[in-house]
Formats: sequence, structure tokens, C-alpha cells
Amino acid sequence: MKSMLAKMGIKTEEIDAVRVTIETNDRNIVIENPQITKISAQGSTSFQVGGNVREEEKRITVEVTDDDVKLVMDQTGIRDEQRVRDALSTSNGDIAAAILELKNGDQ
Repeated sequence: MKSMLAKMGIKTEEIDAVRVTIETNDRNIVIENPQITKISAQGSTSFQVGGNVREEEKRITVEVTDDDVKLVMDQTGIRDEQRVRDALSTSNGDIAAAILELKNGDQ
């Protein structure tokens, strides 16, 4: 099969790897014990990957700045800094969402 592909100008190579990780915006796809084939043809390279697949959710770390906290405190009238920081963390740093959450929570 390899010699037939080589005649057509297609090169294949087996890659020895322990793990393959594909990172997306919201999760990681992890392939353990992968079988990887590198395929090169017509100046293009692609990879064929198989193995034991599992998915992991990404943990988003949001930096809450003092300026953000001050702005939310000014807009909501809430003086509990930790409560404001928690609302900003829960909303992934979205100031408007944190303000709405805090204002709706006080009703």
C-alpha cells in the first residue's frame, strides 16, 4: 500500500506519540495511545489520528481588576467587595452581567 501511495506522490509516515491534545475555545479533546499517520501530498500535510478519546472542559480564569470592582460597586451601590468580585468571576469578567446579577439579587 505504501509503495502504491508513493508512486502517486503521497508519502505517509507513522508518528510515535503518547498523547494528542486538540484545544478548542471551550474544551480540550485528548487522545490517549494515539495511532497517528502523517500524510504528505501535493505540498499539503495532514494527519490521521485514532485512539482513546476523552473530552475535558476548559477552566476559564478571569482576571478581575480593581477598576472593574470599583465600576460595579459604583453602578450597583454594593460595598461588599468580595460579593462584587464573586459576581465578576461568575460572569467571566462581563461587567454588565455582573451588574445585572447583583441588581437582580437585591430584589
